Amino acid sequence: MAHFLLSLCTIFTTLSLTSSRTITIPSHTNLLNISSSLHQANQILSFKPQKALQQALTQQQNPTSPSSSFFSVQLHTRETLVNEKHPDYKTLVLARLARDSARVNSLLTKLQLTLYGVKRSDLYPSKTEVGLEDLSTPVSSGTSQGSGEYFSRVGVGQPAKPFYMVLDTGSDVNWLQCKPCSDCYQQSDPIFDPTSSSSYYPLTCDAQQCQDLEMSACRNSRCLYQVSYGDGSFTVGEYVTETVSFGGSGSVNRVAIGCGHDNEGLFVGAAGLLGLGGGPLSLTSQIKAGSFSYCLVDRDSGKSSTLEFNSPRPSDSVTAPLLKNRQVNTFYYVELTGFSVGGEMVSIPPETFAVDQSGVGGVIVDSGTAITRLRTQAYNAVRDAFKKMTQNLRPAEGVALFDTCYDLSSLQSVRVPTVSFHFAGDKTWALPAKNYLIPVDGAGTYCFAFAPTASSLSIIGNVQQQGTRVSFDLANSVVGFSPNKC
Repeated sequence: MAHFLLSLCTIFTTLSLTSSRTITIPSHTNLLNISSSLHQANQILSFKPQKALQQALTQQQNPTSPSSSFFSVQLHTRETLVNEKHPDYKTLVLARLARDSARVNSLLTKLQLTLYGVKRSDLYPSKTEVGLEDLSTPVSSGTSQGSGEYFSRVGVGQPAKPFYMVLDTGSDVNWLQCKPCSDCYQQSDPIFDPTSSSSYYPLTCDAQQCQDLEMSACRNSRCLYQVSYGDGSFTVGEYVTETVSFGGSGSVNRVAIGCGHDNEGLFVGAAGLLGLGGGPLSLTSQIKAGSFSYCLVDRDSGKSSTLEFNSPRPSDSVTAPLLKNRQVNTFYYVELTGFSVGGEMVSIPPETFAVDQSGVGGVIVDSGTAITRLRTQAYNAVRDAFKKMTQNLRPAEGVALFDTCYDLSSLQSVRVPTVSFHFAGDKTWALPAKNYLIPVDGAGTYCFAFAPTASSLSIIGNVQQQGTRVSFDLANSVVGFSPNKC
C-alpha cells in the first residue's frame, strides 16, 4: 500500500498511451482499461435477466451450512432482474442518473424533515378508523429513499418463499408486495400471499413497532403503515411480523415488515425493500446484528456477490470511525478528513465534512446513491485537482450531472491520477480508476464520477464502493473498506 501514501512532491514519469502521443503524467496513477470497460458496457444492453435468475435459483438450492449467528444471501445488480431494453448505453446511463437524482433529493428531504422540526403529527394520517384507500396518496415525500440498484434474495414466511428485495442502507422499514393487491407493480417473483404462511402475524396499533413508524394508522385495531419516496413512489398496507430466512444460513422469527397492498412507483423487478439503516425498525436492528457487510459488483456486470450479517471484518480493511448523528439514527456517518489526487492532498477546509451540534453536515455511506456527492466547495477542489493532472486527455461535453468528461475513444487504455479518500487516523482508501472515471456512452466518452451538492450533507455512493467489501462494524462503531473482497 506504500504507493498510495501521500508524497510531499509529485514525481513525474514518462508513459506512453495506446494512442500516438507520449506525455508526462503523475506517478500516483491507476490504469483504466478503456476497451474492457466499453465492451462490458455494451454487453449489459443484451444481458438476459431470466438466465441470471435461473443461475441464482440454482445457487439458492446449494446453501451454506446453517449458523446461529452468521447469515449470508446473494446480492445482485438491478440489471440482473430488470431488462429495460434501452436502445444504447447512454440512454441507460441517463436513466440511472435520473433515478440517482431522485434518491438524493429524497435523502435530503428526509434529513430536512428531521432537522428542521417537522412533527410526526404533521406527517401522519388522521388517527381514526381508516381504510387502505385513505392512505393511498403519499402524505409527504422524502420520508424514505430509494429506487434500488442492488437486490438481495431472502425468504419470507413459513414455509419460506424467496424474494428479491432492494438493499437500502438509507432507510429502515422493510416491506414487500402482498396479496390482495389494490395496485401492485411488476416483480420477478410471485407476489407474497399471507394466507400461505403460518408465521404471518398482524401487529396491533399499540405495538412498539407500530409506534416507531413515521407514518401509521389503525384499521380494526390493526397497524397500517405507509412509506413515501421523494420521486412519488409509495407503499401502503398492513404492518406485520414474519419469519425472514437467509438462504440456508438461518432464519429469524417475528421480524416487523410491511405487507404492501398498494405499491406504486419505480420498484419494478424487486418484491420490496430491506431497510439496513440504523433505526429500530431496520432489519439489522431487529435481528440484533453486531455487523453487516456487502460487496457491490460493477453494475454493468452480470455477476453477483453477498450480503452478510455478523461476518468478521477483513483484516486488510481501511477503517473509518462510524459517527452518531443524534438527530438522525438511520444514516451511517463516517469521519472523512479529505481527499488526495495523484498523491497530492487537496486543499479543503477541515470543517467541510463535519457534523455540527444541530445534526447538519457530515458524510454518509449509502448503498442506494450511485454517484458520490460532495459539498460544492469540496467537489470543485477535487475536480480541479483532477483536471489539472489530466490536461493531456481530450475533453468532452458534460453529461447530465457530470461537468468533467473526456473523449477516450482513440485509446485502448490510459493512466489517470489516483483519487483517494482520507479518514481519521491517517487511513487512506485509494479507488481504482474505474470507480471514478466511468463510461457514459458506448463510444468512449468517460466522465469524472463525482458531483456537487448545495446541501451540507455529502454522500459516498455505490460507484465508488464497487468491488469493495464495505463492512459496518456496529459493535465497534467502525466502517471498513476492503478492495477486491467480493
